[in-house]
Amino acid sequence: METTRQQKVSKQIQKDIADIFQKEGQHLVRGLLVTVTTVRVSPDFGYAKVYVSVFPFEKHTELLATLEENNWFIRRELGRRIRNQLKVVPELQFFLDDSLEYIENIEEALTR
Repeated sequence: METTRQQKVSKQIQKDIADIFQKEGQHLVRGLLVTVTTVRVSPDFGYAKVYVSVFPFEKHTELLATLEENNWFIRRELGRRIRNQLKVVPELQFFLDDSLEYIENIEEALTR
């Protein structure tokens, strides 16, 4: 279970990364609709798992590879935004949130 501080930091990181994708990181997500769905931070705030949803879903492999290649850039931009709240900028790990794809598959199966 997350502490209140972890939840607040998670929400702030989620908001900031989404903002980075919209502004400084447009070249990373060009042509895709990318949503930061969830962020989970470790108790020591050293690591953050960032879950992203991608549309069109078929491009998820390319996007995750691009995010990993440019992890340093995203982390640097995040550091500029949260430097007054945290001592250390957490290391970022990106994961696919495929819940929308899962829901779509269920709906498709039900309508057959």
